[in-house]
Amino acid sequence: MWMRTRMERRSIFAPLFSAYLVTVALAALGGQAAAQAPASNASPQPRALMDLPDWSGVWARIGTNVFDPATATPGAAGAPGVRARPPYNAVWEAKYLDNIEKVKNDTFPDPLSYCGIPAGFPRLMSLPDTYEFVIRPEQSWILTENGPNTIRIYTDGRAHPPADEVWLTYTGDSVGHWEGDTLVFDTIGMKGEGETIIDRTGIVLSDKAHVVTRIRKVDPSTLEAQIVITDPVAFTKPWNITRRYRSLPKGTRVYDYACAENNRNPVTQDGRTLTLGSDGKPIDLPR
Repeated sequence: MWMRTRMERRSIFAPLFSAYLVTVALAALGGQAAAQAPASNASPQPRALMDLPDWSGVWARIGTNVFDPATATPGAAGAPGVRARPPYNAVWEAKYLDNIEKVKNDTFPDPLSYCGIPAGFPRLMSLPDTYEFVIRPEQSWILTENGPNTIRIYTDGRAHPPADEVWLTYTGDSVGHWEGDTLVFDTIGMKGEGETIIDRTGIVLSDKAHVVTRIRKVDPSTLEAQIVITDPVAFTKPWNITRRYRSLPKGTRVYDYACAENNRNPVTQDGRTLTLGSDGKPIDLPR
């Protein structure tokens, strides 16, 4: 009775084999669907793009390039005697007064005089260049017209790296989140005194400075940045600064440049920063 023809065996096993193939296919599809489905314990996703505020267009700083215009004596950063009032301790106030004297003598070193070096953070927030704000759910960028000056703010839920993995850079490490229409970000790991300055009045920070920035649109044409700097080495208390930016006409374009293209501020061997006229000769008054 077990002796069957080839045709009979085929008729018996063909339906079984077909059912097996269907079972395998369904299992594969089920596995693929399970792989595509998010895990129930997945981390919260970044804020949806459609829910982010509109900061498009081109913006320009309001006020002078003194980092804290609210406490500055009248004048521009780099003018003799102009200063702001950071909450320095006695040691760092003495450094600032010494830098102010160097400004008077045109010997205060500004890293930007060596073209290609970024302004760094938080100085980036008070440059004369135009600004663009690029907002994505996972991160935001602040871009200025002068190419090297860009800060990246991660808003994908990550934390700062462990302390032993943080090395000093010009813009440091920034992580942030959204509180309604306000971008709040925390910045550490910035280069300090000797490698960056805050403005040309002579303000400098230590490499232990920590900055918390809150940016929001206060009206359709104005962005406001509230900046709080703590520095356990240089300050006696937090330093609170407010900077504002106005929107430029719709359609305004930003064109990149490099200061080496037309560098009219060479630095002499004795540390003096010169200004050259259109003929390439210094126009500085004799000291």
